[in-house]
Amino acid sequence: MKMWALLCAVLMLAACESDTSPDQPTRAQIGESSLPPMKTFGVSYVRPPVYSNVNIAQDFLDLHFQLESGRELPNFTRFEGPITLRVAGQAPASLKTDLTALLARLNREAGISISEISRGEANITVEAVNRSEIKRALPQAACFVVPNVSSLAEFMRNRRAPQTNWSMLRERYRMAVFLPNDTAPQEVRDCLHEELAQALGPLNDMYRLADSVFNDDNVHTILTGYDMLILRATYAPELHSGMSRTEVASRLPGILTRMNPRGDSEPSHAISATPRNWIADVQTALGPGVTLTTRRAAAARAARTASELGWQDHRRAFSHYMLGRMIQATDPVLAQQHYSNAMSYLERTPGTELHRAFIATQTAAFSVARGRGDEALARIEPHLDIARRAENAALLATLMLLQAEALDLLGRDEEAQAVRLDSLGWARYGFGSDGAVRAKMKEIAALAPKARRG
Repeated sequence: MKMWALLCAVLMLAACESDTSPDQPTRAQIGESSLPPMKTFGVSYVRPPVYSNVNIAQDFLDLHFQLESGRELPNFTRFEGPITLRVAGQAPASLKTDLTALLARLNREAGISISEISRGEANITVEAVNRSEIKRALPQAACFVVPNVSSLAEFMRNRRAPQTNWSMLRERYRMAVFLPNDTAPQEVRDCLHEELAQALGPLNDMYRLADSVFNDDNVHTILTGYDMLILRATYAPELHSGMSRTEVASRLPGILTRMNPRGDSEPSHAISATPRNWIADVQTALGPGVTLTTRRAAAARAARTASELGWQDHRRAFSHYMLGRMIQATDPVLAQQHYSNAMSYLERTPGTELHRAFIATQTAAFSVARGRGDEALARIEPHLDIARRAENAALLATLMLLQAEALDLLGRDEEAQAVRLDSLGWARYGFGSDGAVRAKMKEIAALAPKARRG
């Protein structure tokens, strides 16, 4: 489930009291004409992890020897030898470019010998299907990975068979990754990164990880430097499939010293487990099929749990962020206080720059709605490069559209128009269809005070 990204998707400010009058001419012209070409990212920016090897070793063990449900796994598993990958189904045009870039990174940064083939049986099959097929297979999933099958049809025939049970796996020979082919290019790419990483390595997701795709909050949507270190360690020559947790633990210090020497001098910190009741409340607050009252109650319980546990990290911040989003329509001023609280925890937590960028979309939108252009720019501009380096086109486009509105408020119309046009290429990658891009433009334009637009 996408937590931070999901809550950032819609900027709903009840205090705006926006009318339904037409947009200003510059926006109308963009909306009625053809949108500019889709933009894509170039060479990935990779930041090495800045954590103690003691903590990374504990993370590695918990990622490899547990499932998300908390169930223990008896054996370490991975592919042994070079890995082949084949794309099947009706793949969207963007998948080829993103897959090529990802395979190059896995070879270069993680030291994994993985290559694409065009025919024949592959170790990993990436099948592109429509979202409705994925929902029929796993109703709560946007994408997923399964062992010992090569197609969705094969999975459906064997979904309750021992061969598709992760806990019975002893070595990885054949995996299938199922991606949607009828959604935004960024979502396809995000699914590719997370599910292929799990096909190769860790099966668990942990909320305590701030700088990783192995986290259900989905702040990071492409593999980070931390993730590449975890994958590189997974394929270290000292390890092999079938090893126990104790055997792997005995070899990890030497492996991490060799691969991440800086981590030996970084201070370690105590690990605070994430209780199941906090996870359940988050899932209730953000999941389908419940009333707004139930969502708000669950968000409040999650925030209370975070406070009682004394968390000082991104999980405490998210609890405030989530509660702010739940009350924003009815009490936008109090919501801003929750965002401020969230930001204060993030500023003390390493590796949370991207989390702060998500909060900036909410605080900057509030400033735009109040007609405070200078304040909005001050909130937006520090995060533009962060969103760009994280290759999050949806976040980048949102920040840029807010930036354009702030510039309009200050009478800097030509700059605003240039930024708005520049944002649309990123929006096409991040949001997908032309209709979705125009809807996002109108949504953010509606934040502007009535007096300016009247």
